[in-house]
Amino acid sequence: MSDNNLAALVRAAAHRMEVAGLHFGHGTDNALDEACWMAAHVLRLAPDFPPETFDQAVDAAERSRFERLLAERITTRKPLAYLIGEAWFAGLKFRVDASVLVPRSPLAEPIVAGFEPWLAEDRLRRAADVGTGSGCIAIALAHHHRQLRVDALDVSPAALAIAECNVRDHGLAERVRLQQSDLLEAVAGQRYDLIMANPPYVPESSMAELPAEYAWEPALGLVAGSDGLDLVRRLIVQAAACLAPHGVLICEVGEAAAALDAWLADEPVTWLEFAHGGDGVFLLDRDGCRRVAARR
Repeated sequence: MSDNNLAALVRAAAHRMEVAGLHFGHGTDNALDEACWMAAHVLRLAPDFPPETFDQAVDAAERSRFERLLAERITTRKPLAYLIGEAWFAGLKFRVDASVLVPRSPLAEPIVAGFEPWLAEDRLRRAADVGTGSGCIAIALAHHHRQLRVDALDVSPAALAIAECNVRDHGLAERVRLQQSDLLEAVAGQRYDLIMANPPYVPESSMAELPAEYAWEPALGLVAGSDGLDLVRRLIVQAAACLAPHGVLICEVGEAAAALDAWLADEPVTWLEFAHGGDGVFLLDRDGCRRVAARR
């Protein structure tokens, strides 16, 4: 096998990233996949390029561009998505910068597969994406469910500017409405069949323990009080008033899952399971949200 082909380049890059102790949690979960993503960008390949592509030769100019990108990734610890200005979610490409989190939520799986048995497709007409960031969840919802209209909400004007570019790129301006909002406050009185959220859920005590890559992301999108539930508590109460009778809230809480279970000790919560990895995502229907709201 030639030392000048793509396979050799990717293997060497993966080894260098592993030796450097990089963290992989922003679109990939291992050095080899990250090296493949890097190569796909530099060589203008599809992100899921076929195995036979590894045999192709890499010329000097391509190798030089790849080496520069690899060196920057190792030196800065900046997530690759920020270095190249793009990331993938639910099979779609999105623009990203440091004003938004890098798309990586397991919520992509139910968006693509559908929400049954909790919510039938023919009852899915209006959705809200709370804390939309890059707009990836809202756009993926509208792309994979053609009947759906989505309100994409975020408190950050900078994030909404990126989301607007992504909505335009995907031609979904007629079905994805962007709005500045603190959680659901700006759409109080609206009724949704589905509310999805990937809000900040990192406890303050955990921030200093995160790998260096996370320091490049906006803290506004990560940290949420002493137990990670500052925003989730408010969201559930607001969702109680915004869900249609058959509606559901699906929310990612990551490492705050145990804290949520403790807080909702008397309320049955559905924890979603994922075929492709991921956890910490719960589902509550409208009645469950109302029972929680009534306890306040």
